[in-house]
Amino acid sequence: MNWTSAQLRSLVELGRRGTITAVAAALGYTPGGVSQQIAALERATGRELLRRAGRRVELTEAGRTLAEHAERILAAEAEAMAAVERTRTEITGILRVALFATAAADILPEALRRAREAHPGLEVRSRDMEVDDVYDAVASGTVDLALGLDYPDVPIPRDPGLRVRHLRTERFALALPPGTYSERFAPAVPPGTYADRPPTPLPLAATEPLPWILPSPSTYYGRAIRTACRRAGFEPRVHHEVTDTAATLALVEAGVGVATVTDLMLRLRPSRVDVLPLAPAPERHIVMVYRTASASLPTLTSLVALLEGETG
Repeated sequence: MNWTSAQLRSLVELGRRGTITAVAAALGYTPGGVSQQIAALERATGRELLRRAGRRVELTEAGRTLAEHAERILAAEAEAMAAVERTRTEITGILRVALFATAAADILPEALRRAREAHPGLEVRSRDMEVDDVYDAVASGTVDLALGLDYPDVPIPRDPGLRVRHLRTERFALALPPGTYSERFAPAVPPGTYADRPPTPLPLAATEPLPWILPSPSTYYGRAIRTACRRAGFEPRVHHEVTDTAATLALVEAGVGVATVTDLMLRLRPSRVDVLPLAPAPERHIVMVYRTASASLPTLTSLVALLEGETG
C-alpha cells in the first residue's frame, strides 16, 4: 500500500483529538489539508477509516487498527532517522523547540549561544507557545523538544511515547503589594529582602484581605495552586483570572491583589512587590519533553545536554 508519513500522522492525531480542526491546528495544516490526507489514506487502504459522531469524528474499527500500527511505523521511521544521523561525524540539522515565555527569557538563550559555539551545523528553531500546549505539540510531531511545566499536584498525563525529563524545581511564594510585608507580617524587616525571611504557613495566606490573582482553573497552574490551598484548608478568593506573568505582577504592584510567584517569574519582570515565603510551598518542575522514538537523535541529545548544563 502507498501511504505517507503525513497521512499516518493525521490519522493518529484524529484518534487522539477527535476533530479535524484540532488536528489541523496541531500539525500546522488547514482542515481541508487534513481531510485530503485522510481521504488519500482511505483510497490507499480501500477502507472507511473514520465516521461522524456529532460534531466530532471517530475512527472506525479499520481506522483504529491502522492507527495502532501507524504509531509503530512512525516510531520506526524516527529510529531509522536517528541511526542515519549517528553516522555523521558532525551534528547538523534542524531541531524544532517549543517553550513558554519565562523559559524563553531565562533558560534557552544561553543554551542556544553555547549550541552555536559547539555545533555550528545545528539549526534550532523555537516557538513560543502556551505552556499547557507544548506536550501535544511534541506528541503530534509539530516540534521535536519542548520546555514545559509539571506540577506535583496536577501532573502531566504520562504517555509512553513521550519522555519527561526534570530540569529544575521551583517553589512558589506569595507576591504582595509594596510595603505589605513590613506592615502586616514583620515590621522589623525592611521590604524587598525576602531571601532570608522565615516562611509563613500557607494557611495564614487565607487571612490576606486582598483578592487573589491566578490563572484559570482550566490550566495546570491554576488547578495546582487551588489544590495546594484546599489542602491547607482554604479556598483562595480569586477575583482576577490572569495567565500572563508580567500582567499579574503589574496588578500586584498596583495593589489590586496578591499572586503566587517563583524566582523565575520575578526575574521575567522586575517589580516593586513584597514576597512572602510559604510553608509548605507549592512546587513546580521545569521539564524537557520529547518523543521516546527520537531520544537518540544527535541533534536532540546535544541540546538536551546543553540545557541540563545550563540549569544544573
